[in-house]
Amino acid sequence: MQCHETEHNEWIDSHHDRAMQVATEDTVLGDFSDSTFTKDGVTSRFSRQEDTFFVETDNAAGDLETFEVAYTFGIDPLQQYLIEFPDGRLQVLGVCWDTRPASENGQRWFHLYEDEPIPHDDILHWTGNYQNWNFMCAECHSTDVKKGFDLATDSFATTWSEINVSCEACHGAGSQHVEWAEAHAIGSAPPMDDFGWLASLKKDVVAQWVMNLETGTAERTPERTTHVEVESCARCHSRRSLLSEDYVPGQPLLNTHQVQLLEEPIYYDDGQIRDEVYVHGSFLQSKMYHAGVTCSDCHDPHTARTRLPGNALCSLCHLPGKYDAPTHHFHETTSTGAQCVECHMPERTYMVVDPRRDHSIRVPRPDLSVKLGTPNACTQCHLDQTDSWAAEQVAEWFPDSARPPHFGEAFALARRGNPNGEAALLKLLSEIDTADIVRASALLELANAPSQESVAVAIDALADENPLVQIAALKLAEFLPPRERFGHVGRLLDAPVRAVRHEASRTLADTPTDLLNEKQSAALDAAIETYIQNELTNADRPEAHLNIAIVQALRGDLAAAERSGLKALAIEPQLPQTRLNLANIYQQMERDEEGEKVLREGLIMTPEASILRHTLGLLLYRQGRNEEALDALRRAANDAPQEVRFQYVYAIALNSMGVPPEALRVLREARRRHPFDRDILMALITINLESGSQTEAQRYFQEFGALWPDAPETAALTDTFNNLERNQ
Repeated sequence: MQCHETEHNEWIDSHHDRAMQVATEDTVLGDFSDSTFTKDGVTSRFSRQEDTFFVETDNAAGDLETFEVAYTFGIDPLQQYLIEFPDGRLQVLGVCWDTRPASENGQRWFHLYEDEPIPHDDILHWTGNYQNWNFMCAECHSTDVKKGFDLATDSFATTWSEINVSCEACHGAGSQHVEWAEAHAIGSAPPMDDFGWLASLKKDVVAQWVMNLETGTAERTPERTTHVEVESCARCHSRRSLLSEDYVPGQPLLNTHQVQLLEEPIYYDDGQIRDEVYVHGSFLQSKMYHAGVTCSDCHDPHTARTRLPGNALCSLCHLPGKYDAPTHHFHETTSTGAQCVECHMPERTYMVVDPRRDHSIRVPRPDLSVKLGTPNACTQCHLDQTDSWAAEQVAEWFPDSARPPHFGEAFALARRGNPNGEAALLKLLSEIDTADIVRASALLELANAPSQESVAVAIDALADENPLVQIAALKLAEFLPPRERFGHVGRLLDAPVRAVRHEASRTLADTPTDLLNEKQSAALDAAIETYIQNELTNADRPEAHLNIAIVQALRGDLAAAERSGLKALAIEPQLPQTRLNLANIYQQMERDEEGEKVLREGLIMTPEASILRHTLGLLLYRQGRNEEALDALRRAANDAPQEVRFQYVYAIALNSMGVPPEALRVLREARRRHPFDRDILMALITINLESGSQTEAQRYFQEFGALWPDAPETAALTDTFNNLERNQ
């Protein structure tokens, strides 16, 4: 480190430096002095022999076995431990060491699923696919990771250039930079903006932030023109999936990854963090991001700490006299409530002990909590108060400040099936200040209940400058007729960003060949082959083979789809989606008996998977085994009352089998839970009409007409009821 000694010294002992380490006396923080931890009837024992560390715990068969700890994983506020298996797998123990001080309830063993039983045959057991380091963790805890999975032998030969997150993880390969530096030292280096790096991270940070004394907020000059730094960090600090291991610094993140949008239940309706989403998806929502803020404005990239403590950090861009004052935060100056992050970046705890701040950096909106049931910073601190109290308090503090409409209101309407939801989402898409990730998420939400208007908007969005928006628009483009779809989507097979090409390929997979000329057909064939290769980047995962099977089925190659589906099933037999996909393939192949077997085996393994039972009921109904079908549909509907489709199908089955009173009871209960579901309301109308309960049918029709006055069903039912009245 003769050239960058300062940066190297700052990096030493950082979270990046110690992201993963060989297990030694110096790196292991947990108590391995023959200590024990008991959960689910299993007592794990932690011991050491000189500089080698061991854990005795339950193996994949449920028997106690002693394993050697190969590596440590992380340092604060918890440390995990990796066990290496002969097939190259590294598995993450579910029992972790709490590295916090004892005064904070640390210095103890705990389990990541402390409130959930995880027996040896559970999908989340530490020996299973979902605790596998090679896929789940390696890319972001080590440098230049190549997974090295061999599907034929079901084994890994994973490699890295550095065990931890080192210089090249962010800056890329440094050999050309070294050549440039050596030439520069003797005065023969050619002028290079990037100093021999594949991409320069300095371009994002040369700007100045100039305080606007009128607003009290600094403004960036010049404007940010590159997203290289933010996307470099997002490679790990985002919820995403992998399309390719060929990551190149400076290239768009979506060339190698797909990024999670603001979907339910990953995020709350208003975009607040819910599941473990890390930072990127939140930050893209923020005003800070759109003002030009980058990660290194707040965080030192080498120490991984914030540049200044507490409110001093925020005061770099927000005038302390205006914002770091009781007239703004309305709390005692020395209190927790006076800290900017407590209100604008509230915490949510993951992995039992790891509080993480929401980087959407939002204004607290307890009024939205009242409307939508979303969290707010106020009642996260004031646990003895209500959201209504908090909303009234904020309104009292800022009586002249309007509570502007929030995109969360549109998402909440749409997700609850409210007829106004589509219009609200379309309005979001038309507003120029809507964040790109919100626009993309709105398009994705519209795809759940597409209309002609929303599909038309999606066609325009296919040409959007933001690839996230294009990818989401492709979900809606699926609903176009095949010829028209290819006309709009075909050009995206050559899009500059891999994730867009990937989604475009899937969208066009079922295009009939007779609609394409020779050149178009060849282009689509090549795109599908590339799609499959992208998915095989994760050949160790059931989801990859499931996605491949779906595309192969869309292409009409059911034999290949079956083979891919069976691969997915072999990798993870407990994943319901793999069994649903296989059952669907067998249905298309007219081999329902094999589909039935796949579903029943799944229910033995995961009896709580009501979707399997529901699908089994439909299969049995197709076969004319009505009593068995009705029992399966009933159990699925009872086990998952939140699934409105289960209730609807069960009610229709009851009615078709001559039990309309019970069908109506199920529908009324479903309507109570899902007041905006069109199918439920239509079924209440039609079954009441068939049963001779015209008054009840008329009442439900009036409710339907009030909700969907312009729907074709409303006009048709109006004629029906008019005819009934004339014939009486």
